[in-house]
Amino acid sequence: MTQHYLTEERRMIQDVAREFTRREVLPVANELDPIQGHIPMDLRRKLGEMGYFGIRMAEEHGGMGLGVFEYCLISEELARGWMSVASIIARSSSLMNVGGWPEAKRRELTAKAARGEHLAAVALSEPNVGSDLAAVSCRAVPEGDSWVITGNKYWCTFADGADYIQLLARVDGDDPEFKGLQSFIIEKERGELPEGCSGAPIPKIGYFGWNTFELAFDGCRIPRENIITSGRGGFRNTVNFLNAARAHTAARSIGLARGALEDATAYAHERVQFGAPIADFQETRFKIARMASEVEAARQLMYHVCTLMDNGETADKEAAMVKWYASEMAERVTSNALQILGGAGYTKLHAVERYWRDARLTKIFEGTSEIQLRIVSDRLLGRPSNRNLA
Repeated sequence: MTQHYLTEERRMIQDVAREFTRREVLPVANELDPIQGHIPMDLRRKLGEMGYFGIRMAEEHGGMGLGVFEYCLISEELARGWMSVASIIARSSSLMNVGGWPEAKRRELTAKAARGEHLAAVALSEPNVGSDLAAVSCRAVPEGDSWVITGNKYWCTFADGADYIQLLARVDGDDPEFKGLQSFIIEKERGELPEGCSGAPIPKIGYFGWNTFELAFDGCRIPRENIITSGRGGFRNTVNFLNAARAHTAARSIGLARGALEDATAYAHERVQFGAPIADFQETRFKIARMASEVEAARQLMYHVCTLMDNGETADKEAAMVKWYASEMAERVTSNALQILGGAGYTKLHAVERYWRDARLTKIFEGTSEIQLRIVSDRLLGRPSNRNLA
């Protein structure tokens, strides 16, 4: 089955990404993650030169013109080095769907995005709104030639380092064209928050390499044309966008698990106890065999889901399945890897603790494990007759 999915071209893409990660990403991660350092601009430049910010963008806009499959294939390799690096490539997207902008501006910024020179922070969640995006309360009010944004957002990673914030907000009023949830573009200077917005980094236990913010918008003004009028604007299109994002999270989860598995395997050969390497002990051998089986099972499911998406299927259920399975798997596998390393695993001298910390997050962001099971069960059983019991 792997042979069917992995064409010669895809194997080449995978091999190149694997070598890039070994040479460029892993050394940086091992140096900076323990001190909570940020992803260096030099590494971002190299990612851009590899084309990794434009994997799914059209070639006419400077992208690689590839699919979700290749996007996830490369992301697994990058996450094996540092999940944050596999995540930053998702901060690039086409801006051709900002319908109010002149075409020249849309093309210019989309081409810059494909090179990693114009990146986004995405503001969806709020202090009281996590997975239930339909409950978003941040407001966008039309006022003359502007939208005025008021409200709070939470878990906005890269809010300071991005070139713009893509924000989901509610529009009230009688205009059917805009009423409801809409996506807005808030342009800003890199390294700063936009005018009319304040915030502070959230102290995290992992996902280092960049800051994650709590934001407060108090009369933040943006031009009326800075609204996404096609593509993934609005609630339904945000949900569709999340399907590919969940496959991407599965890829990141698999990369983390594989990194922990490979490190634990190498350590098992090196670590000697009772006169023999612990790789000779049946418990270690069986643990590694189970870990490897789970990683491969998640990978094959991801390949299937990516293929469905590239064939034009929405794949809500399947995207939820792979996000749930891969993230749950990653926490188990990275925890078992840490156990194989024993006391050494509970130090920052080895990367396994990084994989373990970051794997725990994959069960939470892009929709919690519980939300994924709700999506899958709704598709299989239909929505409950009384949602309050769900």
